[in-house]
Amino acid sequence: MTKGFVVPAGGGKTYEDTPGRVFALKLAAGQTGESIMLFEETVPAGTGSTHHLHYDSDEVVWVLEGEFTFKIGDELFSGGPGTCAFLPRKVPHAWKSNGPGTGRAVFLYTPGRTGRFIEERFERGQPLSDAERASALERYRWEVIGPNPL
Repeated sequence: MTKGFVVPAGGGKTYEDTPGRVFALKLAAGQTGESIMLFEETVPAGTGSTHHLHYDSDEVVWVLEGEFTFKIGDELFSGGPGTCAFLPRKVPHAWKSNGPGTGRAVFLYTPGRTGRFIEERFERGQPLSDAERASALERYRWEVIGPNPL
């Protein structure tokens, strides 16, 4: 059984991917018995994900700041603060921060094991090689379809 806990404001592990792109890991999959994994991401305008899908987890994105566009399957959606997107498992999806300023959103994976791909990328402290990235994508059951279509 997982023990309950609280992550205070400003708590958790923080990683900077590229200048201005910051991941604040709030709930690691291992801390929740892999029930969920949750992080807050701050991104410069124009930043987006790859076009991808997860085979074993659903993803939720809650926009806190800025304007985001989502491609979920063949549909496009846009919204600002308060917008909440559900990205179901096995459905190709992508997101992009449309600016004009910084975007900030909370990302949640359930079950949380799929989120371990994100955790692994940052815990290393250096980028994954192409072979390591391919191995991690397979291990956590992600499929990258291609570049961001937005």
